[in-house]
Amino acid sequence: MNTKAMYKLSYGLFVCTAVQGAKMNGCITNTAMQVASEPNRISIAINKANYTHDMVKETGACNISVLSKDASFDIFKHFGFQSGRDVDKFAPELLKDIAYKLADNGIPYITTGTSAYFSLKVDQEVDLGSHTLFICEPTAMEVLSDTPSCTYEYYQNEIKPKPEKVGTTVKGEPVWRCTICGYEYVGEDLPDDFICPICKHGKEDFEKLVR
Repeated sequence: MNTKAMYKLSYGLFVCTAVQGAKMNGCITNTAMQVASEPNRISIAINKANYTHDMVKETGACNISVLSKDASFDIFKHFGFQSGRDVDKFAPELLKDIAYKLADNGIPYITTGTSAYFSLKVDQEVDLGSHTLFICEPTAMEVLSDTPSCTYEYYQNEIKPKPEKVGTTVKGEPVWRCTICGYEYVGEDLPDDFICPICKHGKEDFEKLVR
């Protein structure tokens, strides 16, 4: 199978935010969509390796901020390339130019580089292995701008910096590069169960660099 066919599927990009106790956190996801209209339901799939996943599972609530073409790479890097277990993603000194507001449910939503937000209440959960699918009831939603939403393809082609070429390693080992975030793994073989420590994608999203 040519797994690159997966890249032909259409995706949007979103920041999923949650609050548990005094802790606010968020992660990048590309799997939010409306799955029913009567009653209105939105599904989101979150990788179990993400701290936000555990917060949504425990609290049963989250917000989804729809990223637009105005979103900078800094937003993706801030919410997608580090874990809320290690840093406070809503610390003012780390957020810098990324603005947010609190929705009526007490959960933040991102206002910088976004076109809309949804407040969601979890109605059902489905275990998908690496991810949990949360089926949610929207409790609030607002349009924030008329800028077109950012698709996964637009992010890859227009926002994400192109990785620099890597020189040969000291020992001449092969290098595997994550096509999502650019993380590089050195070794002859990439383990089948390898998960990128930065963006949490699996082996199928790595390419072997030819020397």
